[in-house]
Formats: sequence, C-alpha cells, structure tokens
Amino acid sequence: MTTVVLQSWRARRDPAWIARCMASVEAWTLGQGHAYRFLDDALFDRLPEALAPKLMARPAMAADLARLLLAREVLSEGAEGVVWFDADSFIFAPDRLILPDAPYAFGREVWIQPGARGRPRIYRNIHNAACLFDAGNPALEFLIEAAARVAARLGGPASPQLLGPKLLTALHNIVGFPLIETAGAASPLVLRDLAAGGGPALEALRAEPPLPAVLNLCASLVGRQSDGVAADEALMESAMTALAEGAL
Repeated sequence: MTTVVLQSWRARRDPAWIARCMASVEAWTLGQGHAYRFLDDALFDRLPEALAPKLMARPAMAADLARLLLAREVLSEGAEGVVWFDADSFIFAPDRLILPDAPYAFGREVWIQPGARGRPRIYRNIHNAACLFDAGNPALEFLIEAAARVAARLGGPASPQLLGPKLLTALHNIVGFPLIETAGAASPLVLRDLAAGGGPALEALRAEPPLPAVLNLCASLVGRQSDGVAADEALMESAMTALAEGAL
C-alpha cells in the first residue's frame, strides 16, 4: 500500500479559503502518486473514552491527539507511511515541498511577532500542522503516550498548543527531530504583509531559508485581533493570492 495523506475538517469544506487550501493539498498528493483520505469530525471518534470529555472541550488538543491515533490506525491497515496536513495549510509551491527521507518528521515554524523598536521578533518552533510517520517508526507510540499522559493531567487553563507544537518543540530542543523544512506557518504579521504586498515580517521570513512551500494559515486567528492584526476571511484570501503569485 502507498503513502496516505490525511486531512480533517467539518463535513462542509467552508469557508472558501479552507476549501482552496484542501484542494492544494489534494492536488499535491495526487501529483506525488499518494492516496488522499479526508475525515470530518469522525476524526475525534478515536479519542480514548476516559479523555474524550476533557479534550472535546479543548478542540485543538483533541485534534493533536486524534491525528496521532489516526496515523497509527492507517499504518496498521498496511500503509507504508502517512502524512498529515492541517486543513488550513496552503501548498503554494508544490515543487519545493520535498518530504525528508526519515521515519518521522514535523514542520518547521518561523513565527514572527512584534519586537522592540519596531523590529520583528522571531521564534523558531516545531509544529504538527504538517507531519509524517512511516510504518515501524520509533516516535508515534511514544508521542501518543506522552500526549495522553499530559492530557490526563490537565486540571485548569492551558495553552491550546500544549499537546502539539509546545510538546514537540520542547522535545525537539533536546532530541532534534527530523524536519519537513519547507512546511511553515504564517503569523498574523506575515499574513498582513502578504496581503499588503510586502513588509518587515515577510522580509524576516524570507531571510530564514529555506523558503516555505506550504504555510499553515492558522484558521484559529480568523475573527480575532492578534499582534495588532484583525484577521478575517478577506485577509486570508488576499494572503493566499499573494502566495499563489509568488510572494515567497
């Protein structure tokens, strides 16, 4: 059996920019000769019964654990490997998206926020908006166990990224995971600069090679103001158009 690319979203693929993101992933998948599998909220059916009530009140955490359980399930069915892309990930340079020859890997995030004296502040993190696991990899079972143990200990407010990027980044800083170097994420400042045709945050991202081929556009930002940027559907559409036209 071939590699299977996995995505999940609501049964209806809206808003339009989410559908465009998912179409870009499906097109890349077929171009690579991989299989594509989409799940709606049935993704969460895999959560352990003891953790499901707690995690379903924290959707980002629920998705972080559920994607690991889904990856294990698909590998157990005979897939050679699985690749996960969040539904809000846009592949705008498919020729640059080269998966590493590694048994598992995670995306590399260059997150740009406001800094002192108007200069961008750069954070380099690991994320699971793009990740892969081959059959027989040594990491998947450990991450499932680690995420489940962290979830079981939750007793109050916690970062939505606790079971995903925060856990992975903490481990990466010690272990050094294989990375999908061109799978990144767009912070609010980067989205604003893309829509505007340029700016310091976009220049800071360009200065952190290699250039990304896919960016997670962070759907959770829509309807909120973050770092002085009010993210809405129009901003997402404008940023995607800029990416499709070669802004990166």
